[in-house]
Amino acid sequence: MSRFFATGSDSESEESSSADEITPKATGTTFTKQVLLLSDDEEDTKRVVRSAKDKRFEELTNLIKTIRNAMKIRDMSKCLEEFEQLCRAFVKSKNIVDKEGVPKFYIRLLADLEDYLNQLWEDKEGKKKMNKNNAKALSTLRQKIRKYNRDYETEIANYKENPDQSAEEEEEKDEAESGSSSESDDEGAEEATAKSFLKKEPVPDASKFLKGAVDDESDSDDDEDDEDWGSDAVDSSSESIEGDGTSLAKAFLKKQEDGDRQPERKKEKRKPKQRLERTEEEEAEDLQDEEQGWEKVKGGVPLVKEKPKMFAKGTEINTAVVVKKLNEILQARGKKGTDRAAQIELLHALSAIAAENNLGEGILVKIKFNIIASLYDYNPNLAAFMKADMWKKCLDCIDELLDILFNNNNIFIGENIAEDSENLAVSDQPFRVRGCILTLVERMDEEFTKIMQNTDPHSQEYVDNLKDEARVCAIIDRLLAYLEAKGSTEEVCRVYLRRIMHTYYKFDYKAHRRSLGLQGGESKSEQDQEESEGEDSAVIMDRLCKFIYAKDRTDRIRTCAILCHIYHHALHSRWYQARDLMLMSHLQDNIQHADPPVQILYNRTMVQLGICAFRQGMIKDAHNALLDIQSSGRAKELLGQGLLMRNMQERNAEQEKIEKRRQVPFHMHINLELLECVYLVSAMLLEIPYMAAHEFDARRRMISKQFHHQLRVGERQPLLGPPESMREHVVAASKSMKMGDWRTCHGFIINEKMNSKVWDLFPEAQRVREMLVRKIQEESLRTYLFTYSSVYDSISMEILSEMFELELPTVHSIISKMIINEELMASLDQPTQTVVMHRTEPTPLQNMALQLAEKLGGLVENNERVFDLKQGVYGGYFNRDQKGGYQQKQGYQREGGGYQQKQGYHRDQKGGYQQKQNYQRGGGYRNQNQSNY
Repeated sequence: MSRFFATGSDSESEESSSADEITPKATGTTFTKQVLLLSDDEEDTKRVVRSAKDKRFEELTNLIKTIRNAMKIRDMSKCLEEFEQLCRAFVKSKNIVDKEGVPKFYIRLLADLEDYLNQLWEDKEGKKKMNKNNAKALSTLRQKIRKYNRDYETEIANYKENPDQSAEEEEEKDEAESGSSSESDDEGAEEATAKSFLKKEPVPDASKFLKGAVDDESDSDDDEDDEDWGSDAVDSSSESIEGDGTSLAKAFLKKQEDGDRQPERKKEKRKPKQRLERTEEEEAEDLQDEEQGWEKVKGGVPLVKEKPKMFAKGTEINTAVVVKKLNEILQARGKKGTDRAAQIELLHALSAIAAENNLGEGILVKIKFNIIASLYDYNPNLAAFMKADMWKKCLDCIDELLDILFNNNNIFIGENIAEDSENLAVSDQPFRVRGCILTLVERMDEEFTKIMQNTDPHSQEYVDNLKDEARVCAIIDRLLAYLEAKGSTEEVCRVYLRRIMHTYYKFDYKAHRRSLGLQGGESKSEQDQEESEGEDSAVIMDRLCKFIYAKDRTDRIRTCAILCHIYHHALHSRWYQARDLMLMSHLQDNIQHADPPVQILYNRTMVQLGICAFRQGMIKDAHNALLDIQSSGRAKELLGQGLLMRNMQERNAEQEKIEKRRQVPFHMHINLELLECVYLVSAMLLEIPYMAAHEFDARRRMISKQFHHQLRVGERQPLLGPPESMREHVVAASKSMKMGDWRTCHGFIINEKMNSKVWDLFPEAQRVREMLVRKIQEESLRTYLFTYSSVYDSISMEILSEMFELELPTVHSIISKMIINEELMASLDQPTQTVVMHRTEPTPLQNMALQLAEKLGGLVENNERVFDLKQGVYGGYFNRDQKGGYQQKQGYQREGGGYQQKQGYHRDQKGGYQQKQNYQRGGGYRNQNQSNY
């Protein structure tokens, strides 16, 4: 009988004899190989009966692993795809989840995924680097996970409270499930097959076969164990040994090696427990030693890191040797693989050797120059800022260098000194060293700015870094004193500008109190401020700026000095000096050709000038100064106080880095909310009376587009509640002023919320509030007269004075100006102190007729222009200019006299708009276009 039929009959007898064991056939292999070759591949070929719960949970865990792998590589598209599949798989396993509950690993993934997406969403720079698909998938997945997690809020909250505990519970549960995974709820044959598979997995049975091959007596002793393998297994094993004994031995030897390794693994498992016990004992011993005052010393020989020797033993150290060594160190500067920190240490060591051997101050100055340059080179990236320890070392080195220069007058330094002409040795001649300390200090100042730009402005670290500015200013003052004695005019102008840039934006409280006539500070902080400050900042700024005006040959330094001087004047409420200096400089004519940092400084100066004009009550000047910045809608970007997100797509990464380097540090920022409030209030005080005066004028122009936009936004709101933001307060105040209700307007502009947000930020807050109340009263009076003049035949000035709580002379002055400017058609009756109105305002019907006439006139003009294109010059009504366009001449104008008709709007010198429709008699008529007829 062939082997095939023999094994078949044996398998049938096995099925009838042992009910506890079933060995299924594997596809592509014979039954005898499956029984005898007990290698690692057996685990892959077995088919294990599993419950529905295990199948569903395994599907979920596989999807979760895929999601976590995608999270590691930031593949948002893959995350989104797998998450959708996970949701579908979870819906399929709903019946099991209802019985068993939501698995812990599923909750853990939901919590981790939501935290991960939130972290990615807050990382602005990372989002910019994502491609379009990943960014879109991130947004979609974030919305889905937030919506999906609402159903599991309690489970996620419990997991976040005890993440470690939930992970341990899950591991214990997995171990219990893996131990009992073979046990199913069904009884009978399926239970038997699962147990039989678990029985065949242990390795020691294979070793018994190995013993049977070596020792025959073990076969009789282990009959009970061999029953588990069946009689057919024994027969087939003998046949396979005869056929191919070597391969079978190798298979069993592999198992034997595995069996021998098992005790070693157990020992390895015991080792962590022993280590934990030892660490606990060591901690207890350390605590006892500390209580008794003993200190634990680590064993072993201490490793002493030897410093590289600068010079060979016995070398005579002189200036030439030190210079040669210095050049050797500097040759490695900038090369790839150079250790910059080690290079700085070598230079310090060389400096110490030069000082020990008394080689003179010249060589020390040269080494100090190179040390400072190496500190600047420590960060090769220009965008990166210096670390705190390097920054402190840099300040110390510059101080030491200045000390050497101040203590030795025979040292001459400069960039124009060639290396060949340097004199570093001690001799009768003065030391000559190549280098520029001004350049080092300017770089130090730039590094300080970068440090402030890259520090969180709301942290304590920013405050600590800002304290270093006093030291920076002290270094600049020392350099200023040195260059005034030994530097050139150009260098003095450069260092003066550095000093100005650290002074112009600071408010001088000492000078402010002196101007108010106060002897001492009102608080302790102001007293400390007064003691710490010496000379008034106004005197310092005036002296430094005037020197630059007279001596500087470069336009940039002079332009920056002028702008800083104007800023300082405006900051201290010296409005007329600031305005005159701005007008005399003519900077507004060519500032568009300046570099971006100067343009940012110009914008900051104009804004500060407008705020100063507002504090002084110059509402029109304040509005005109702030108009360009506020109307652009990019005040934050134009002032160098941040980048707008909507413009991020227009610039690439390199441009964005350049823009960030131009940003102004936080302590120099101008409050944007205060700036917008000042602009809107100024626009309200100008626009509301103008709107009332030209209510029926079809050709009315807008003074402030932004103010009109805020009014339209307020009108479009369906529900009008009490104002909350600053803009809503101004819009509500504008509506009250339009009705002539100045008290309500005053309540909206000046209240506790607006005081805390805006008005209390001014140095003289109470005076600004009093000025505002006065302006609101006056403009409300003008608006009232414009709006309701058609209702009155006459009105008493005393009643107006009581209504608006203004003095009678003030009311008289306002009404007189309105009559003179022909804004109000009325006359004053002095005996009765009344205003008599003249009925000159057109009725609504007349207004509509005038508008119709204007539109028909425009239609006729267009018709004639089209006809003129076909027929040539028509009737002399149009004159063709040199460029081929057309100009319309209206009215009669006489040179030296005659009638002159002025129509339309003309902007007066004060910035307002007036409509003039009048005739002035000066002579006879003459038609200017007579020659064309």
